[in-house]
Amino acid sequence: MSTVFFSVTNFILFSNPNYSVRYSLSPKATPFRLVRSSRGRLAIPVCSKSSEAEEVSAAPEDEWLKRLPDKKKPLYSHSLPCIEAWLRSLGFFQSREDRAVWLIEKPEWHAQLSLDVTDLYVRYLKTGPGNLEKDMERRFSYALSREDIENAVLGGP
Repeated sequence: MSTVFFSVTNFILFSNPNYSVRYSLSPKATPFRLVRSSRGRLAIPVCSKSSEAEEVSAAPEDEWLKRLPDKKKPLYSHSLPCIEAWLRSLGFFQSREDRAVWLIEKPEWHAQLSLDVTDLYVRYLKTGPGNLEKDMERRFSYALSREDIENAVLGGP
């Protein structure tokens, strides 16, 4: 298996021999790591990053924060990348085991937030700081505004 590093500013994705979609990644080129498989095909591994890729990955995060709808809008009007960027900006980090689960550790409490199909769940964990006798769970509808959910979640148990 051989590895090739290169930067792409324009590329064409062929999903069908009769149809192609052109993507433009500009103004800054994005580094990709190409790996040649045992069958001779070139592929971009999803899990590996070069240090240059880590630098570039911070910029899209800021872009999604800029695209956030007004804080008074219901959460269902937000795209998933916007919700993820918003959660990161609040101090949440994504679980490695389940991409729909987010964790936060505040000095007073620890919580687990789950993005379910119909609702957003927050479980304040008794294992964290504070004096909870048991885990406390709250459920929020996506029809609530981002501002209301943020205030309720960060308000703690």
